[in-house]
Amino acid sequence: MKFLSLAFLVAAATSFQLPFSLDTPGDRPLRPHYSTLQSGDLPIDLSPYADNVVVRVKKNASLLRQIKSKGYKIWGSDASAGTVDVQLHSEEAEPFFAANNVDSPQVLIRDLPQAIFETYPEKLTAGNYGSFSQSVSDEFSAAITDEMSTFEKLRASSEVFFKSYRPLSSIEAWLALLEETYPDLITLETIGETYEGRPFQVVHLSVPDSDVEHEEKRTIVVTGGVHAREWVSVSSVLYNIYEILHHFEANPEDWKVLAKLDFLFIPVLNPDGYEYSWTTDRLWRKNRQPAEGSDEHQCKGLDIDHSFDFHWTPSTDSICGEDYAGKQPFEAYESKIWDTYLNKTNESHKIWGYIDLHSYSQEILFPYAYSCEQQPRDEENLIELAYGISKAIRITSGKYYSVLPACVDRDSDFIPDMGAGSALDYMYHHKSYWAYQIKLRDNGSHGFLLPAKYIVPVGKEISAGLKVFCKFILSDD
Repeated sequence: MKFLSLAFLVAAATSFQLPFSLDTPGDRPLRPHYSTLQSGDLPIDLSPYADNVVVRVKKNASLLRQIKSKGYKIWGSDASAGTVDVQLHSEEAEPFFAANNVDSPQVLIRDLPQAIFETYPEKLTAGNYGSFSQSVSDEFSAAITDEMSTFEKLRASSEVFFKSYRPLSSIEAWLALLEETYPDLITLETIGETYEGRPFQVVHLSVPDSDVEHEEKRTIVVTGGVHAREWVSVSSVLYNIYEILHHFEANPEDWKVLAKLDFLFIPVLNPDGYEYSWTTDRLWRKNRQPAEGSDEHQCKGLDIDHSFDFHWTPSTDSICGEDYAGKQPFEAYESKIWDTYLNKTNESHKIWGYIDLHSYSQEILFPYAYSCEQQPRDEENLIELAYGISKAIRITSGKYYSVLPACVDRDSDFIPDMGAGSALDYMYHHKSYWAYQIKLRDNGSHGFLLPAKYIVPVGKEISAGLKVFCKFILSDD
């Protein structure tokens, strides 16, 4: 009976979903059209996306299976409206939807290559990628001087850093600068190596206090970049690191409160995939290890968020599909590295809270993802806290984030394996008492291609939600 009450609460929450809105003329940056530029002046080869569109349609189990069988890319879904957003070639759209009796498809993105082009920083080209990354690092290093206080250094470098999305090398340089500036607060831990040999980094943020033993601290884990194309999830984790440091500097009276918490931030949980989204395919989702049984150059990548060992099941997706989970749990390098790290540090880090940032759809999802029939523990408080986070976001930015079970968002009721092996379920069941996946802006007009001008607004609203999360975890109620 309790699950019925959960369904009622979810229905009540999603019924207030704000209406979808298309782009406004002023919402796009003033950039030349990609077709007017030489290929060498573009950040990546945009020809694979030519004539592709993103369309929103009403969904059902049969349609979802047809979309997957055709190899079309599912961008996102709206549980309350019962819709799914699909990327496909414009010439295939009409016959496909007609054959599947789809009425009134709504085009969200008509010019996909241009939308992709506009998410990259200006002046970035395929030919200057290495030097561009270095110039960005030099730019925010040049913004600070020896005469500045640590607070002034933090603000000056961050004002530059958050103007655009940043490639992996710039992120690593900025984090190194933070560690150098705040050696007592920030520790960068390399806990493993990806398939392509990149460091898997955790940002450990902890306020020292001689009155608080490390074992007494309540650890909060925040992850982003599980799926490579979700750049705003990466920038939001980074912004929340900045916000905590900024708050620490501006409000020293809160030092004792922060000292009770321990933060583990993973801005880029999928380093190989994230780098690939900058150099080759902006819409890449998975990691970059070859799928077992496939040709090295034919099919690469496992979906990390289907790779965790909690109700893991083999994927019905093709070996080249975006949701392919591999042949066994923890086959993805990144999920295995994270699991090993957590098990080794289980005694020193008492994990109370976990937030996994994704995009898009403005949703706060609570466990479980694998099944809507499994009731989560402490369900009432879990839902109440989710609404508290949503309210904090709404007060900060006016944006509404709906609250619902992850199984509904994952379409586990349509295709059961879609919710299997998620990081959310794994962390909630094995490691963390409170756990959420938060899907960031927007509701679909930009989707994964949210313009850079929203980096700070999204970062601020998630920071407001994180503060509510922290206060709840510190409460003894």
